[in-house]
Amino acid sequence: MSTMTSDTSIGIPSVADNLSDDPRRRAPLVVGDNNYATVTEKVCSVVERPKTPLAWYVAFGVSAALATYMVVLIGYLFWTGIGVWGNNQPVGWAFEIVNFVFWVGIGHAGTLISAILFLLRQHWRTAINRFAEAMTIFAVICAGLFPAIHVGRPWFAYWLFPIPNQMNMWPNFRSPLLWDVFAVSTYFTVSLLFWYVGLIPDLATLRDRAQTRLRSFIYGIFALGWRGSARHWHRYEVAYILLAGLATPLVLSVHSVVSFDFATSQIPGWHATIFPPYFVAGAIFSGFGMVLTLIIPCRKWYGLEEVITLRHLENMNKIILSTGMMVGLAYGTEFFIAAYSSNPIEEFTFINRALGPYAWAYWIMICCNVVVPQIFWSRAMRRSVPVMFVVSILVNVGMWFERFVIIVSSLNRDFLPSSWHYYSPTWVDVSMLIGSFGVFFTLFLLFLRFVPMVAIAELKGVMPQPASTRRNAEAPHA
Repeated sequence: MSTMTSDTSIGIPSVADNLSDDPRRRAPLVVGDNNYATVTEKVCSVVERPKTPLAWYVAFGVSAALATYMVVLIGYLFWTGIGVWGNNQPVGWAFEIVNFVFWVGIGHAGTLISAILFLLRQHWRTAINRFAEAMTIFAVICAGLFPAIHVGRPWFAYWLFPIPNQMNMWPNFRSPLLWDVFAVSTYFTVSLLFWYVGLIPDLATLRDRAQTRLRSFIYGIFALGWRGSARHWHRYEVAYILLAGLATPLVLSVHSVVSFDFATSQIPGWHATIFPPYFVAGAIFSGFGMVLTLIIPCRKWYGLEEVITLRHLENMNKIILSTGMMVGLAYGTEFFIAAYSSNPIEEFTFINRALGPYAWAYWIMICCNVVVPQIFWSRAMRRSVPVMFVVSILVNVGMWFERFVIIVSSLNRDFLPSSWHYYSPTWVDVSMLIGSFGVFFTLFLLFLRFVPMVAIAELKGVMPQPASTRRNAEAPHA
């Protein structure tokens, strides 16, 4: 594979314009046949450079420390018991399930960007899909930590498996909690395969460019013998589109199943048919917010502004604006349904959310999820990097509080006033939330260090064809 000296100004005339579906918006190709080679050099040099930016070492040190703290907290929890949490009666579910739903939602943007936009032939996805796919894998890993430790005695988790046993105990297959196990594990498996299949051509590129035998050997193992032949590309494209087709319904089904944990119950504020589409829209909303939070500093630290352009970021901001309006509509619909039902308990539940003891959490949710994204109606704000970075963080803050409001405010005041009890998190609850971010960012930073963060092969597939290749294709055959 041809290479060239790294140059911060690689001469690509706005990759975003070159990826436009409208030929009139495509910038002229002025860099000749080095267009493909410079993209390869630009992206691969991030992995191949002997020293990463200082910011990476600082971020990795902090994240690894928080991840280690999370492991210590889990050990402390197993040794002491779940009494170290702030859970009480009637609030039996709290921070840990809030964190689970939050992290599952974060993972939805990856599959949406990768699979659905791929099937819709949206070429602008090629510069950001690798970030989103990796984020999906790591977010689902973080999500899986919390149900495992929430059962109280995880060493008896095998009781949940559908295997013959002397106690004649079988899982309740009508329980949405068991549906979660199948939905999330299937989503993780398909997303991991989809991510890995897309990586294979780029891993082969790193193998061929490796300067040491060890790197060549390791990347060669994971490249699965890829040589870029026509047969390899044919198998690759078939596998990729099949996995995209499998992953697409999972975007809708996984968070719908997670919402059934609440919608199939009798708790006021939970048993609502609006929950499946409401949760899916919220998951995409928070997922795109996290993609922006991750991608903005990365494109700056690694000099990828010409590959991940403002057009990519603006398109994501448009999706955040549209899904934020869907979430706001869902909030209003919940109040309408409660009033239309004429059920006094249901009506009280939603008034209690807005004016009760957790009103502070409710209005944080409204401000971050409904009010703040409206700034993206302005094109100048959609293209302002500092503004979109702040908004992306506030979106994730608001979506975490949304899950907190749904779970805690519905449980703490249920049917019986005699059982009402205010929930306050303990230091263990808060520390586990912070520790889960440590696990997530540790995995993500390792991904940045050892794997191409941009899908090189896919990006080249939608870029203008090199001039020499066009001339050879257009020349009359002898």
